[in-house]
Parts: sequence; structure tokens; C-alpha cells
Amino acid sequence: MDSGDMKHLVLVKFKEGISIQEIVEGMESLASKLEYVKAFEWGQDVGSEELLRQGFTYVFTLTFGSPEDFMAYSSHPSHLEFAGKFMAAIEKVIVFDYTPGFMKSSEEKLA
Repeated sequence: MDSGDMKHLVLVKFKEGISIQEIVEGMESLASKLEYVKAFEWGQDVGSEELLRQGFTYVFTLTFGSPEDFMAYSSHPSHLEFAGKFMAAIEKVIVFDYTPGFMKSSEEKLA
């Protein structure tokens, strides 16, 4: 991971009756078409106790090459359009933007 990387982490609890598959497909499409996005991951909680997860069931993580790429993504018309749909589908959200400190990757070999 480059030292200039920036992460955008979003934890959500979706409203009842929402097509989560449509939201995930929308996120995948957005992440793949915008060159600012270096990597995209998402997942559903598979075992945390309710007390610990506090109702949040999905996580979305986007990686950007720099804070400038994140800002360009944040203000891009495609992101703004999707953000409206995303926000209408969620009951609760936590957003956390950060630059990673140390990260161990299985792809990196120790010398």
C-alpha cells in the first residue's frame, strides 16, 4: 500500500424491505467506473453479537491513492447521484475516513 493511500469506511444498517443486492451492485458499478477508486470491498457481518455490532450489518471500504483522489470521488456527479439513493436506503450509518498507518499484507514477502 502506498503511503499516500486513503480509506473510506462506511458501516450501515439498511432499512427493512430494501434490495441490498441493488445497492451493492450500484456500489460495484460506481467503484469500477471511477478511476479515483483504487480498490473496493464490501461484506456482511457473519458473526458479531448484536450488542457489539449495534445493528450495523454491512461494511463498504473504498481505497484511494491520495486524499485528492478521495475529494474528486466525493464531488463527482456519479457519486453524488448514487449517494442520494444510498442514503435513502439506510437506517443508520457510520462513516470513517482515514489514512492507514501500518498494514500487513499477505501479498508482501518478508526479506
